[in-house]
Amino acid sequence: MSGPIPRLLAISPGGLACPADLEHFAALAEEALAAGLPALLLREPALSDRLRIALHARLLPAAKRARLLMHDSVHLVRALRADGVQLGFRSLSPRQTRSLLLPGQLVGFSAHAHDAPQDREGADFLLAGPVLPTPSKQGLLPVLGFDGLAELVRQSHVPVLALGGMNATHVARALTSGAHGLAVRAAVFGGRNPAAAVRELLGALAAAGVAPR
Repeated sequence: MSGPIPRLLAISPGGLACPADLEHFAALAEEALAAGLPALLLREPALSDRLRIALHARLLPAAKRARLLMHDSVHLVRALRADGVQLGFRSLSPRQTRSLLLPGQLVGFSAHAHDAPQDREGADFLLAGPVLPTPSKQGLLPVLGFDGLAELVRQSHVPVLALGGMNATHVARALTSGAHGLAVRAAVFGGRNPAAAVRELLGALAAAGVAPR
């Protein structure tokens, strides 16, 4: 699926390690997709390729109008014809990755305050963070804040999604800082009702005058 970058991207929890975990998460993800989630990034480094393929196949029917992206596994993204790949500092560069993908597959890059702008060249969009303090990045990366987010947006020539501690209450501030939208993890999958969380986020985007897709 090609086209505009979604305004809302949810990221899988990151700690799935076995078929039972996969089954539990898949049920939650299906609820989120049914509620209108426009994009989902599967970032599960502990899963084998076999289980990542199984997870993608399980979610594909529920993602008829949504984008399914995978983190770093360029070989799987191409083979499965997934909608795109998200790259980090350990990954191939966006330019190298582009040459390995099919036309229309998106390339995202995780951008931080200390990155050199040239490291992001070739990406279709950026995940910029952490904007606010978040347990998963505590002590690992400096917090951008909304001023830092605005500066990173000014440096970028592609859409930027604000990442790190984001929820529906931060939509307006992120957008006024120049962000294209939000990337979230706990805001959707950290509670018991991912469908309600998605609807709240989409409502906040609509209230700000932004269509989610």
